[in-house]
Amino acid sequence: MKRGFIGHGQWVPGNQVVLLENGEEFYPRLYECIEKAQREVVIETFILFEDEVGKELHKVLMAAAKRGVRVDVLLDGFGSPDLSVDFLRSLMDAGVKLRVFDPGKRLLGQRLNMIRRMHRKIVVIDGERAFVGGINFSHDHLRSFGPMAKQDYTVELTGPIVSQIHRFVIHAIALGAKGPSWFRRRLRATEPADIQEAGSAEVMFVTRDNRRHTDDIERHYRAAIRSARKRIVIANAYFFPGYRLIKELRRAARRGVDVRLILQGEPDMPIVKTAASLLYHHLLHAGVKIYEYCERPLHGKVALVDDVWSTVGSSNLDPLSLSLNLEANVIVRDREFNEVLWNNLSGLMDDKCQVIEAEQLSTEWSGWRLVRSFFVFHFLRYYPRWAGWLPRHAPRLQPPEAQWPQLTRTDAQSQPTITEHA
Repeated sequence: MKRGFIGHGQWVPGNQVVLLENGEEFYPRLYECIEKAQREVVIETFILFEDEVGKELHKVLMAAAKRGVRVDVLLDGFGSPDLSVDFLRSLMDAGVKLRVFDPGKRLLGQRLNMIRRMHRKIVVIDGERAFVGGINFSHDHLRSFGPMAKQDYTVELTGPIVSQIHRFVIHAIALGAKGPSWFRRRLRATEPADIQEAGSAEVMFVTRDNRRHTDDIERHYRAAIRSARKRIVIANAYFFPGYRLIKELRRAARRGVDVRLILQGEPDMPIVKTAASLLYHHLLHAGVKIYEYCERPLHGKVALVDDVWSTVGSSNLDPLSLSLNLEANVIVRDREFNEVLWNNLSGLMDDKCQVIEAEQLSTEWSGWRLVRSFFVFHFLRYYPRWAGWLPRHAPRLQPPEAQWPQLTRTDAQSQPTITEHA
């Protein structure tokens, strides 16, 4: 069954969705697929480090490019600032097309381009297979990194939804490059002739940007929470959502839904736990159950509602992801996938989490902290508004020389400057 472009935020039937947990499952599977690529590999990532994971990706991408596969890599200028000239030059010499989202220069050693980041983590191979999730290309997504290795998830997708994801990433790197005709030629040249149904899952690809889709991911979360009748489980690394989402969680718990949050107990940044804990009083006293994941830092951005609805992606539930960054999630309607995710999260809650009790807060929280929590909670009503006051420059995709001037040379391949498409 051949499909053309399907509009943003529409359910697409006939897909297979496979959950990949942590780098141990994601990286080997991705490298295997890249090694089998015949036409094209497109990667968008927030972080690419020049460590053992980055070097392995470097090797498989160079091999693919040298055998004639078109390889496009989009990096975020803030998330991937410290790659060496040799690392980048060897990719470019092999034929890999590199672009940087909003490159920024340092001032006194500090990076200033901190807001409105390209936070998506997407890979599309031959227009037939896609990976979407929260895992970056860095050693800290492997257990061998040590106690601070991150717990995270990605999904592998096959089926008609890949056509939509494919066109999205091509649009991200191509819009404005050589005009609409070039864009259409690129799509015709890279889109597979036929995308067959691969499974029974209905999938929606949802993105967040600073123009047309400013709150799409949050709206889908809220709609799913409102529809819940049995259970809600949200595992999210950076939890400080808007007032409306918190209100929906409290309402769901009060009408008898089993609402569970899995949050960081051993955070990679202490402020993450401090911020989330300011909301505990309001959530617990409405009946929401809170689990702090204590084995290592939680980096996942996943959720499930009842027995069918699930989501996996790059979007945290905090002001950066919900109001500033470019994000991408997939939402899945499929009982089998929901059960797989439920079993995984149940294992975390049963074996690796500490349950936070309301009685605990009553004895530990001072009167001042309760007052502070009250004001923080109501402050959340307004953060989408004040987030709009922050600088609204239009981030640009630029060639790697804009981030690493040392790459400039007279025979360097010219790559176009592209304005943010989303």
